[in-house]
Amino acid sequence: MLKHLKRTVLYKNINILKNQMIKSGMENGISSPETIKYSQELDKMIYQYQRMVKSTY
Repeated sequence: MLKHLKRTVLYKNINILKNQMIKSGMENGISSPETIKYSQELDKMIYQYQRMVKSTY
């Protein structure tokens, strides 16, 4: 149950960060430091989420 909750929270945070990255890319350009920072953080969160899902099955 706790794993499911953590996974759900992480999934929501991934979507929030994804939207921030898209907004930053549209406003500042895709190669701006801010957009790149969001992208790198998003990569880490997605990797973490994939590991959580994989360990569940």
